[in-house]
Amino acid sequence: MKRLIISILAFFTIIVSPYYVQAQDNSSALRQAQGPQALQLTLDQALEIALSESTTVKIADMTVEKTGYAKQGSYASLYPNVNISGSYQRTLQKQVMVMDMGGQPMEIKVGRDNNINTSASASMPLVNASLWESLKLSGMDVEMAVEQARSSKIALVKQVKQAFYAVLLAQESLHVMSQVYENAQKNYEKTLQRFNVGKASELERLRAEVTMLNAEPNVSSAENAVLLATWQLKAVMGVDLGTEIEVIGDLNDYTERLLTPYASEDDLSNNSSLLQFDIQDRMLESTIRMQKKQYLPTLAASINYNYSAMGDDQLSWFPSSTAALSLSIPVFDGFQKRYTIKQSKVTRNMLALQREDTERNLRIAIRNYNDQMALCIKNYQAANSTVEIAQKSYDISAKMYEVGKATLVELNDAQLALTQAQLTQAQAIYNFMVTKATLDELIGKEE
Repeated sequence: MKRLIISILAFFTIIVSPYYVQAQDNSSALRQAQGPQALQLTLDQALEIALSESTTVKIADMTVEKTGYAKQGSYASLYPNVNISGSYQRTLQKQVMVMDMGGQPMEIKVGRDNNINTSASASMPLVNASLWESLKLSGMDVEMAVEQARSSKIALVKQVKQAFYAVLLAQESLHVMSQVYENAQKNYEKTLQRFNVGKASELERLRAEVTMLNAEPNVSSAENAVLLATWQLKAVMGVDLGTEIEVIGDLNDYTERLLTPYASEDDLSNNSSLLQFDIQDRMLESTIRMQKKQYLPTLAASINYNYSAMGDDQLSWFPSSTAALSLSIPVFDGFQKRYTIKQSKVTRNMLALQREDTERNLRIAIRNYNDQMALCIKNYQAANSTVEIAQKSYDISAKMYEVGKATLVELNDAQLALTQAQLTQAQAIYNFMVTKATLDELIGKEE
């Protein structure tokens, strides 16, 4: 029995301790929950708080917003690019030109003391097929960011559910350990009474006392396991560890799901990993089209207006303007575009193989999870019957021990069998719900 209890408590320590350092600051609304009044949480409330307070979700939402701005900025290439410039130049020493006039050299100073130039220019592409294709890529970047954000939320939902179920399992273990301790106390009191009237030996009294003393530390360890599991839940929710919370619910609330005929789930149409592969494939397809369109000519238009002045004491202003069409025809670039397209095609083929391998592994995982859940159902059904039998056995043993027809060893054996059955029953429910949460993440369920 002691070995079983140690294994249960070690289990909680292993699954909870990595989360201890992951607690994050919560909003002021949740900080108000600190104090004597604990924040009572159901699973739905825990999920709601996590989706609003988790840093992971906030970063994912910001990434979507950032990518949206990048998409809007990419459309700037379609609009005219307008620039205005101006310059002033003061001649400190004019340039001197020497000319031969009738055989005599003549020096002439060239230029004006003041030179002012202002200009306005505008240019925009008229025909640029590769540019238009690149704008589609920007839209796919937003689509990818949205899917990655959805993936983060689905993963968070799974973590919160598993942490919540871990708290319920810890609470159930504490309840069982408390019952064991209470029974050990009652048995010790009965043994002590029998010992005082000479109906029980000293050895029997010592055994009852040792059993009671051994049960007490198990209760403390179970209480610590509840605390660690609660810390894990607060960490994944994004709640400060100092916030007092009280988890509402019981593992038995989920027994209906185990008793309902279970149908295997294998639909991967909403799996986030596969959807991201599909988006990447479409992005590579668009990239290849964009690279091929770089072979096509491009046409751009530009207009320029200048207003300049020069003079010494008085300035004379002279306007000028030009309009131009620029046609660029790619002829030869050393096969650079050709090899770039080939690289993109190879990358797309590699992506297709990766997707195929990922889907194969996902289907194996789904079958494994479905088998695990079916096994959990069988374990629960067996444990459920065992609990009823073990409870009756313990009650009978307690009555028989009370009247002196059973030994303390037989009573302890009945208690051990009951404890194992109760923990096995709770563990079966927990394993089913945890596996179900993982399967829901795999098939892309958002709730």
